[in-house]
Amino acid sequence: MSRPDLTAETVAARRVGFADLSDADGERIVPVETPVAFEFDGVGYAVMMATPADLEDFGVGFALSERLVERIEDVADVSPAELPRGWVLRVTLRGALRERLFERVRLRLTEGSCGLCGLETIEQVLRPLPTVGPAAPTTRAAIAKALGALQDRQPLGNATGAAHAAAFCSPDGEIAVVREDVGRHNAMDKLIGAAARAGVDLKAGFILLTARCSYELVEKAVVAGCPMLVTISAPTSLAVERAVEAGLTLAALARKDSMLVVNDPSHAIC
Repeated sequence: MSRPDLTAETVAARRVGFADLSDADGERIVPVETPVAFEFDGVGYAVMMATPADLEDFGVGFALSERLVERIEDVADVSPAELPRGWVLRVTLRGALRERLFERVRLRLTEGSCGLCGLETIEQVLRPLPTVGPAAPTTRAAIAKALGALQDRQPLGNATGAAHAAAFCSPDGEIAVVREDVGRHNAMDKLIGAAARAGVDLKAGFILLTARCSYELVEKAVVAGCPMLVTISAPTSLAVERAVEAGLTLAALARKDSMLVVNDPSHAIC
């Protein structure tokens, strides 16, 4: 097994035919998946299975998505370090944010314990979302344009067939930022972090995801302030419910010839 970079590895593989019964020895490029431990101000917070690329973006985006911080200025430093069997991502916060951090850590420790503690955890999971502003008018042709262009902006996905991509697009369908990861939530966090670090205003366009639309992805888009989310797969019931609650324009099952508009309160898609 070789490791050309931090995102992919080449492994030995044997192709086995079904119809023609022909086998062939060869190699296959697979995405790297490794534990990434988050430490905020020296406090262990979470371990994510992720592709160890764009980790500074990951740290900022994760902090924003988890609502540990409200703006990028609250993040003083992000320092990734490789360990023998994974990575640690040390994030230093500014200001009086330690109490919020400790409260979130305490709530995480209650998960999977008694039923009464579980009630508190459920309330935290379904905590109220902010309301996003109206999405900029976006034509269906612009969304189709972004969807068609995204394929060429996924080097890891194209090489392995096993990575998700999250892209931020302007209302005319131009792709501004793309991030990839084996995890769809990680790709979204990396995109949010990359946009924050580059000063890209997520309110001024839409996010396009090559993933199933779960409620967490809706919430991440809303917390980041993006008013429109487009995904290539179907949404869950809770994803739709949370999109309606926050006023998020949500389109799913985006394909070459059509998409399903699930929620569009400002009639942004035309």
